[in-house]
Amino acid sequence: MGKRGGSRGGKRGGGRNNGERTNSWKEYPAVEKQHKNFQKFYDELLQLPEEEKNEFWEALRRELPNSFRFCGSKGHALAVKRLLETRYIPQITGIEFHDGRPVEPPKPVPWYPNDLAWWMTTPKNVIRKFPPFAAFQKFLVSETSVGNISRQEVVSMIPPMLMDVQPNHVVLDMCAAPGSKAAQLLEMIMRGEEARVRKTLRSFAQEDGLDLGAETQEELEADLEADPTDCGRSTGLLIANDSDYKRGHMLVHQLKRLSSPNLLVTNHDATQFPSIKIPNRENPKAANYLKFDRILADVPCSGDGTLRKNVNLWKDWQPGSALGLHLTQIRILVRALQLLKAGGKVVYSTCSMNPVENEAVVAAAIDRCGGEANVEIVDCSQELPNLKRYPGFRDWKIIDKNSRIWNSHEEVIKHANEMNGGVVPGRVVETMFPPAEGTLGFGLHLERCMRVYPHMQDTGGFFITVLQKKNEFKARNENEPSTVVKPEAAGQESSKKQSEPTATEESKALAAAAAADGPKVEAAADEIKVEVKTKDEVMDDAEGTSNKRLLDTEEQEQPSKKVKTEADSSAAATPAAQPERPRKGPIEEPFKYLEATHPVIQNIKEFYHLSTRFPDDRYMVRNEMGEPAKAIYYTTALMRDILTENEGRGIKFVHGGVRMYMKQDAPSADVCRWRIQNEGIPILQGYVGEPRVVHLQNKETLRRLLIEMFPSLTNDGWKDFDEIGERVRDIGMGCAVLRVEPDGSDPDFTERMALPLWKSIKSLNLMLPKEDRAAMLLRVFNDTSPLINTTLKQQQEKKAAAQNGEQKKEEEDAMVEVKAEVKAEVENDAAVKPEEAQTVEEQVAKEDLPAPDETPVAPEPVEEAS
Repeated sequence: MGKRGGSRGGKRGGGRNNGERTNSWKEYPAVEKQHKNFQKFYDELLQLPEEEKNEFWEALRRELPNSFRFCGSKGHALAVKRLLETRYIPQITGIEFHDGRPVEPPKPVPWYPNDLAWWMTTPKNVIRKFPPFAAFQKFLVSETSVGNISRQEVVSMIPPMLMDVQPNHVVLDMCAAPGSKAAQLLEMIMRGEEARVRKTLRSFAQEDGLDLGAETQEELEADLEADPTDCGRSTGLLIANDSDYKRGHMLVHQLKRLSSPNLLVTNHDATQFPSIKIPNRENPKAANYLKFDRILADVPCSGDGTLRKNVNLWKDWQPGSALGLHLTQIRILVRALQLLKAGGKVVYSTCSMNPVENEAVVAAAIDRCGGEANVEIVDCSQELPNLKRYPGFRDWKIIDKNSRIWNSHEEVIKHANEMNGGVVPGRVVETMFPPAEGTLGFGLHLERCMRVYPHMQDTGGFFITVLQKKNEFKARNENEPSTVVKPEAAGQESSKKQSEPTATEESKALAAAAAADGPKVEAAADEIKVEVKTKDEVMDDAEGTSNKRLLDTEEQEQPSKKVKTEADSSAAATPAAQPERPRKGPIEEPFKYLEATHPVIQNIKEFYHLSTRFPDDRYMVRNEMGEPAKAIYYTTALMRDILTENEGRGIKFVHGGVRMYMKQDAPSADVCRWRIQNEGIPILQGYVGEPRVVHLQNKETLRRLLIEMFPSLTNDGWKDFDEIGERVRDIGMGCAVLRVEPDGSDPDFTERMALPLWKSIKSLNLMLPKEDRAAMLLRVFNDTSPLINTTLKQQQEKKAAAQNGEQKKEEEDAMVEVKAEVKAEVENDAAVKPEEAQTVEEQVAKEDLPAPDETPVAPEPVEEAS
């Protein structure tokens, strides 16, 4: 830290001047990790014992450990973890720093199940740049790029672990970018699917002519009852939402690596997340709206728990940041509880330690939703038993934007009446304080909330609460008082008048639209209602800023989560009634589903001999015409229903489904022009008939296919492919499935895989991206050799040969011209001085030039004396 410039090294110009520093950059002092008001507030708030208080502040000033997680839904997550333990930890254990101190190797996070999360104290810049870490760094980068590893802060892993997500659950992540928690949720939905599908396929493999190889231990242990309605496939869905369009596409990039058809990405303000229509099977004419089993509300916050990685917060921290976000956070949580099924769970979390953003929000939201009769705080003290945590506060103080600390709302009112002409200090509202006796929030079990402080397990600061919805309810408008109203202090009437609701023209228009759409509101009690804002609330929200956590991955930093205020966009009675604002970025292509009888779908089924048990009514394209052009996607049945039912309703769907097939040029009409995409092959491969399957067991054969692109099959080249040679020679042209089925004799070669293989007239090729090839070579063979592109190499050789021929001809032509010039000069001299004239041959010999009929020859190399 402390440097500014165009590159990580702090230099402008991207490394010019051989890396030497120039006057074009300036050295800035390191950020001083001190903040008087911040420390005073938290010392007074947390009331930690003196020794523990010192540990708290010392931890906040240390750099955060590196941490990463193995993606648990992948069948080979444990294999990748085993590589870390057997190959890389022994290497790291022998490394020493320059001062002789040994490097502490990675170790598992004690509370994370199955040792799938790891961390280490070695700084990131050391791992990136210190040569002994080169192999480990390459391993992290390659496995992260293909989705086997997620680099994520440890406390960020906690909220999804408390949600108890099952494969058939419908889950909403309301503020999902950058996507690390959403990835965890998606993994939970996909957990066990590979084994369940394979177990189901095996029950009718003989009937369908499928060869699935030996039964694995995962198949034997697969629980078909975990999600029994779709032949082992996960029927659940994750809707990952973010209000910022650009961050939404970053979210897509992060989550696409998991290749899941159970993912839908949306772009909406979380406070007004729209109700999503789904078919009503019992009464098709009646409206039916999606309810969620689980919702994660990891809301925008002031982020003061992230001081260890966002060191600028030491100088930029403002107490008013938390106050300005309080109302927005309540609205998000209330909307989450409205969208939840009765019996479902919401996890509310922030990376802030301030109770204004935590316990106060939880209490206010439960109060608006009717109290504990409808929503209760779940006791999670027995969950994640090795995780150290503090209980939530039942009583707390707040700090206003002028750094004054208040004990109660009555104290604020008294100050306003006596010292401030009845005007309440800016941003301070009653819901920020502990619930008062007589309100629905009073007596809540706020101690069931969870606080994680940096010194407890060397993490960042975090707050987590699990809420369960017990009954359906109609949420009270935030401008209405709680059920039991306390007597107002004298002089408060004038303050109240200042806060009378002032409806904007937009609010009035939306209210009118809502009234005109009455039947739809009747059909869904939880549809968004228009909330009229007060002037004070509009100003409070407009001033609020969010330092929500930065990007959870290691390699890049992103802007803070953007807070969209209710002043910017008011809620309508239904999404259909809500006017759309011009969106930033390009307009998304529509989602159009293909009929099962479409000629392209029929051609694909026939060419790949697909089992009739694979659903053919879930194929989708993304273009206005609704015809296959470049790619065909596959989705779940629930996603198909959602995208179809909500077409034209103004819901902003950004991404959905997995690319299953890609258009490919083919030399013959008999070859299917749609090849199976690498993303889709794990879903489809078990249903592909044996005529389009190649079985591979030899490790070295796989290595050759990985490292060599377009190896030739002509001139008996097929013989170089060992056990698959005859098969690839005889199989018809086009795409096939390569099933890698190790026989178990090599402990380093145990992963079962399915890969897309393309057979052309003369060559063979694995249809994998380069980063996937490189990652697999490193993982399976510990090989970092560069890839060989046979076709490209041949083209380069031909081009070089042609260039050499042209250069040789140019040299010959130049020599002829020189000889002609010499001859002309000799003849000219002979005409002037015949007695001194020389023959052409003599002059040529003197100039050491080849004779006119000779070809220039390169001089022999001369050996240097040793």
